[in-house]
Amino acid sequence: MSAADRRGLLKLMLKMPALRGQLQVLSARDEGILGLCGAFDDATDTLERLRLSDPERHRLIILEYENICAEIEQDIIKICIGGGKGPN
Repeated sequence: MSAADRRGLLKLMLKMPALRGQLQVLSARDEGILGLCGAFDDATDTLERLRLSDPERHRLIILEYENICAEIEQDIIKICIGGGKGPN
């Protein structure tokens, strides 16, 4: 597990406390989940930087990153509900 995977997993566990246990179990055995965790970390870090730098100037890209984060969250929820079938 990379540092980005770990940070993303922790962020997702904080954001979705009802899925914490499942996320811990799935992340230990499913590299697809870890990839999504790493992507979530990257996307949320970028989103935060954009929001802090010049939100009005970066308005459209901020919206895009908000959508990316929401899509990753939805993918994680689907995997947890579906019993652990990660992305291909």
